[in-house]
Amino acid sequence: MNCVLSPADVLLYTTRLTEAEKAYHDLVTGGSARVVVDQNGQRVEFTAARKTDLYNYIMSLKSALGVCSPIGGVPSGPATFYF
Repeated sequence: MNCVLSPADVLLYTTRLTEAEKAYHDLVTGGSARVVVDQNGQRVEFTAARKTDLYNYIMSLKSALGVCSPIGGVPSGPATFYF
């Protein structure tokens, strides 16, 4: 399958990857807030992302930027040859 990303897609995926990596870093280091209260007393609560889901999303973005594949492009193991 010949899959070439357009420059716009590369920019979009790169931006998403940067945002996802920052979110992952914040999640792992405890920097992501779950509840934010502004100066007016309005409370906004965020759902915490699952670390493995976020990691898998990052890997799929990296894969899309390197090799296009309909299933994510992450090999499940070494190639095996049968004779």
